[in-house]
Order: sequence, then structure tokens, then C-alpha cells
Amino acid sequence: MLDQAPPLRPKSGATDNERVIKLALLAVGGQGGGVLADWIVDVAERNGYVAQSTSVAGVAQRTGATIYYVEMARHTGRLPVFALSPSQGDVDILIAAELMEAGRAIIRGFVTPDRTTLITSSHRIAAVSEKVEPGDGRASSSKVHATAEAAAKRFVAFDMEKIASDNGSMISASLLGALAGSDALPFTRESYEQAIGAGGRGVKASLAAFGAAFDRARGAAAAASPKPAEPAIVESALGAGQLRGPQNLVQGWQALAARIDLMPVAVRDMALRGLRKVVDYQDIAYGRDYLDRLDKAVALDDAGHAHALSIAAAKHLANALCYDDMIRVADLKTRSTRDQRVRKEVGAKAGSILQVTEYFHPRIEEFCGTLPAGLGSYIENRPRLAGFLDRRINRGRRVRTDSFAGFAMLWFIGGLRRWRRSLLRHKVEMAHVERWYALALSHAREDYALAVEILNCRRLIKGYSDTHVRAQSKFDRVLSALDLLKGRDDAADWIRRLREAALKDEKGDMLDGALRTVATLGSVPAN
Repeated sequence: MLDQAPPLRPKSGATDNERVIKLALLAVGGQGGGVLADWIVDVAERNGYVAQSTSVAGVAQRTGATIYYVEMARHTGRLPVFALSPSQGDVDILIAAELMEAGRAIIRGFVTPDRTTLITSSHRIAAVSEKVEPGDGRASSSKVHATAEAAAKRFVAFDMEKIASDNGSMISASLLGALAGSDALPFTRESYEQAIGAGGRGVKASLAAFGAAFDRARGAAAAASPKPAEPAIVESALGAGQLRGPQNLVQGWQALAARIDLMPVAVRDMALRGLRKVVDYQDIAYGRDYLDRLDKAVALDDAGHAHALSIAAAKHLANALCYDDMIRVADLKTRSTRDQRVRKEVGAKAGSILQVTEYFHPRIEEFCGTLPAGLGSYIENRPRLAGFLDRRINRGRRVRTDSFAGFAMLWFIGGLRRWRRSLLRHKVEMAHVERWYALALSHAREDYALAVEILNCRRLIKGYSDTHVRAQSKFDRVLSALDLLKGRDDAADWIRRLREAALKDEKGDMLDGALRTVATLGSVPAN
């Protein structure tokens, strides 16, 4: 009997029949890691192998992935002794369901250049540490790719999440397809497909994702499902052939696009992106205002600096003009494209009823910001009146936008954008934009790099409500160092350092330390 046979312990110089194949799988919650591990065990057993699967759960979805560990060996009549978890330098196949998990596996020593086949999806799921950083906290994907190429004996990576999504399946199916296509295990494609078919649920979609990933891993171009092309706003700056709408709006857009075609080539792409955003946010006239401001930077610029000033102005002016307010939030939440996106994210089937509840927590500041400038200022300048109203406004509200009343309320608020220029929030934002932009351009002649960095400081301002207040406070504190830095050769570098410090942590402790350092520079000459 098998359970009475002496155990088989792997040893050096073991034959192929005795060799234990060791496979580790790293996946976060919801990616079907357990299903994938079961499929792999099923495939092994169908091919005359003995296999064991264990798992060590992570702390949470993105603070620690679950590690599924599978060991397998040919069934020789003796019971193998399998380990319960992977060891450093002792893994034949490492599968990661997301790129950064592959990087963590390399750091932990599970991937070795003389042995390990590393299979990973190249898509990203932001970790908690990446999300909490106010700036761009994303780790470098290119560095992980380069490290994986050097660390693994063989590296297989492509977007398996997209393949799964395109075929209506989970990433576990495309990961299995990549494993099968890599030939890292001595099993036939048919045995993998049989394991999927034995599950009995979602078999058709899983087989489709498996097959697409299998072909991709083999180097074949995956057959893309034909999708109807979405009409673009423009094909190029002037692409009138793709425009649809009232003739006066089409002509207005063409006039704005023609102005971009007169700009330096290096600036056109960013300027067109900014113009699209601004016009979508407000209207054609707002786009004209955007280009009028941008022209001031272009006039001060030159090719000797690769038009860095104009490009920075094109980007950050558009973001500054498209500030978040109650009108913008309501507008975005009532667009048909959002309904389509939500349905896709939750996997709602065609014809099914989708209930959507939106959460709002307006403060008196947001309420006054949506009032005519005079009335909003009147309320804000009277603390007792503002406090009285805030006690009745400042509370959480849940609005069902799948209902007529809830949708109509948000649609009405979003429709207020036609009067946005007369509202208090717009007056405040435009005053701030004018001060910042004039300050940056005033330094363009004497210190070009400093002017660019001042424009880039607009990155600090983002968000809505309390988040916007904190962001603007950081912005003001960074630029408060200008008086100490003006005239120094390294002024631009210091503004950049202060900005990056402000983006690094939510509380601003790093910025406080950097500002204290700047305060000591008055007695220290610049290098």
C-alpha cells in the first residue's frame, strides 16, 4: 500500500523520477490563488504525480500576499516527504499575480538565476504604501522588470489581468495558461484544460483566458476580440473629420486647435491634452482662456531649454483651471461613461439593475463656494451665520443615483457649471492661479529653472474639501522659501527638494525639516 511504503526524501543527484518540483504562487485576495493552486495539483495528479498544496495567508490584501506552495514528484510507489513552505534558493517555479509581488519574491530570495522560472502578470495593484503618499508613490515597474530579468533563469511577463478581463474570467485562468505555455512543467495543454473543465463553473470563460495566455507565453500574438472603435475627440489638433456637435462648437474647437498648431512642436501634445481637459471641464470659452495664459509662457520660452517652461505651463495650468468642486463631482457622477465603468467593475450583466449609492459630506466652505461670489462672501464673513448653516449642512449624506430623485439632484448641481465663473469658488481659485502663474513667469528671464520648478509646485494642490485645504497649505509653505532662495544658483534644486518632501508624507514632517534646513542657508553660500 502507498501509505505503508517508506518515505521518499529528495537527495542530491536524484533521478528525474525522484526529483521534487517546487512551485510557489503569490496572490492577493480576490485573484483566485487558491483555485489556481488546486488546478496545478489536479494537473499533476492527472499526469501520475503526487502533489501537496499549502498556503500561508497574508496580513491583508496589499500588506501581504498569500503564498500558495505546491510540491510534486512522480508517483514511484513511495510517499514523498514534502515541505510546507518555500525556502530561499529552493524554488523551481515562482508565479506572481502582480508585478510588485514578483519583486518581493526576488527580495525574499525565492528566485535564483540558475534555477527559477519566474512567471508574473505585468499589471500593477498599488500597495498601501504607494497609495498613502500624497505625490506619485508608485514604485518603478521598469526596475522590477530589469531585476527580474537578471534574477531568474527564465522570465515570463505580460498583462495577464487584461487577458482575463477581456475574456470575462479571473486572472487565475490566465496565470495557468502562462504556466502551461512556458513548458516549465512536463504536462500537456490538454491536461491543464481538463483540470479547468473539472471545476464546473465559468469553464468557458476560464478556458478562453487560459488559451489566450498560453498563446502569449508561447510568443504567439493573442487574437484580440474585435471591439467597436470609440470616436475620438480629434485625430490631430485640427481633426475636424472626427468632430460631432453643433456647428458653432465645432468651429470654436477648430479655432482653438489651430492656435495649438502654431506652437512649437515640443509643446503641442501637452497643450492639446490640456485643452481637451479644460474644454471638457467647462466650455470653449474656458479653453480660450487657457490658451491665452499658455501663450504668455510660450512667448518667454526658447528651444535652448527644450521648451520645459511651456510644457510645464501647459500641464499644470490645465490642472489648476480644472479644480475639484461640488459641481465637478456631481457632473462626473452623472455621466453615462461612469455608469458603464461601474457596471464593468462590478461585473453587472446586461439588463440587470444596478443600485449605486454615493456618499457626500459637504462643509459650509463647499456650500458657499457654489453660491454667487457676493452672497458666498457675505456668509463666510459672518462667523455666526456660517456656523449656524454649517451645523445643518456639515453631515454625511447617502444619495442613490440609480433613483430618479437622487440622479436629478446631482444632475442639477452638475448643470450649475454654466454659471461657474460667477461663483465664489471660481473667484478664489482664479485669484490663486493668477498669483502662482505670474510668480513663475516673473522668474523666467533671470532663473529659467526656478520658474519651471514654481510651475511644477502646482502638483501639490489636489483633491477636494479638507484634502484641498491641506494641499494648498503645503503649496504656500514651499513657496514661502522663495525669498531665502532667490539669487542662489541652486534655488531651483531647493524648491524641487521642498516640493518632493511635501509630497512624501501626509503630515508634512519631512517638509518641516527641509524648511528648517533652508532657513539656515542665509549664512551659507551656494555652490
